[in-house]
Amino acid sequence: MTPFLYAHQDLLLFAGVGLAKVIVFMGGVMTFAALLTLAERKVSALMQDRVGPNRASVFGFAFNGLFHPIADALKMIFKEDFVPAKAEKFLFTLAPFFAIAPVIALFAFIPFGDYVTVLGYRVDLQIADLPSALFFILALSGLAIYGTFLAGWSAKNNFALLGAMRGAAQMISYEVALGLTLVGLLMIYGTAGLQEMVRAQGALLLGFIPAWGVVLQPFACVLFLIAAIAENKRTPFDLVEGESEIIGYFMEYSSMRFAGFMFAEFLEMIVIAMLLTTLFFGGWQVPYLYEAGFTLPGGRAIPLDHYIVSALQVGSFTVKVVFFSWFMLIVRWTLPRFRFDQLMALCWKGLLPLALLNILATGAALLFLGKL
Repeated sequence: MTPFLYAHQDLLLFAGVGLAKVIVFMGGVMTFAALLTLAERKVSALMQDRVGPNRASVFGFAFNGLFHPIADALKMIFKEDFVPAKAEKFLFTLAPFFAIAPVIALFAFIPFGDYVTVLGYRVDLQIADLPSALFFILALSGLAIYGTFLAGWSAKNNFALLGAMRGAAQMISYEVALGLTLVGLLMIYGTAGLQEMVRAQGALLLGFIPAWGVVLQPFACVLFLIAAIAENKRTPFDLVEGESEIIGYFMEYSSMRFAGFMFAEFLEMIVIAMLLTTLFFGGWQVPYLYEAGFTLPGGRAIPLDHYIVSALQVGSFTVKVVFFSWFMLIVRWTLPRFRFDQLMALCWKGLLPLALLNILATGAALLFLGKL
């Protein structure tokens, strides 16, 4: 076989593997996001002593509401697609795209496993492994602001515009705090690549404590979670869509355009859960699990097959993401809404100084330990 055919075959294999990773990973993400729309209402019903959605059925089988995401999707598709007469129609149509496209792009940088060997080839379980992935994530997440602001402005509705202005101020403010909470991790692990950062968390401190981000940066973990929920505009930080006040920047949207904003919110929840898992809770790492199997403190080894190790790693990542997604649902139905002045004060007078203090403390600790 000529070198050209070899190169052509390798290119096709590379493209096929990349496409398979996108289909499998994004298919799982989209399915999980759809199930979260059901879990949102089920959790609220449980906490308010209600039954929750359980009526949608297929051939008489409801499975306790499992078909409600499908019913919701069909309802959205067949609803009237209303556009206000005075709206900027092009930007009004484009706004949902700006809200959901940057969020979907973020999943490409998140490692959901280490690697798996297929037909002798090593397949990294990450769609795009970039050495500066963390900076790309911060940059892309900022683009979602355009979707929020364009939705409110293009509708030519004063209440929608008010929600958009609140949303822009909130998202820009908390992006600053969000980025600063991650500086300590960059200082400790010395990389902005998420896969390298996860692998670094596989080391052991004192011979038995996993070097997870939550162990080395517990304060930053709490600050990151608060800032990320505020960036997602969920309760208790949902000032841009307060139902009892202004109804929000998407109040003029219906049908699939409204579904785009709603689905983007649940995708953002999954992104937050995945980033929290990746940055602070070891990502796909399982304590004491390495390529050859478990190596426990004291030197005892439990060898495992490569595919079992890979399955345990992917399963660990999945369980962590599901747990943190559930935790955000609990927060959503537990805490009351902030006032807007309290929201902004929390960022500029609370999270921002604390994030800077955390950077100072991290630098001092590294200097004391001789790591700088």
